[in-house]
Amino acid sequence: MTKNELRREMKRRNLSLSAEERAEASGRIFAGVASTAAFAAARTVALYCALPDEPATEGVLQGWASSKRLVVPRVEGDAMRFFDYDAETLVRGAFGIAEPGPSARECPPGRIDLIVVPGTAFTEAGARMGRGRGYYDRYLAQPGFRAVKVGVCFAHQLVG
Repeated sequence: MTKNELRREMKRRNLSLSAEERAEASGRIFAGVASTAAFAAARTVALYCALPDEPATEGVLQGWASSKRLVVPRVEGDAMRFFDYDAETLVRGAFGIAEPGPSARECPPGRIDLIVVPGTAFTEAGARMGRGRGYYDRYLAQPGFRAVKVGVCFAHQLVG
């Protein structure tokens, strides 16, 4: 199976989850993240605003905001940068994804302690396949970026 075929298959399987299945699986995923020592130690956590075929983050963003500085991505051209999360000022951005508005404060990469990264598929060893545009790959490769990386996906997205 090619990468694009795998991407299409994973998207199809993700979208076939009922709202209840997606919510239940998302809850388990993020409870697991919140139970880690890395999360407990983190002051600034980078998360994402979910697309319909990704583990849902809306409740997590609201819940975690009371105890962590949360930052979410904004895409600008070929670059992705992270900004303070404020549900009241999110706007529809690139690819229809909710993202911080123009007045949001940017968070430098070196200030992020833990980053939660969605993926189309992951291997058991942690290799990630994204959507094919390389935004996370470029962001994570920046000099000085040292955050703990946590990949999240539904169980069926773990591949050989």
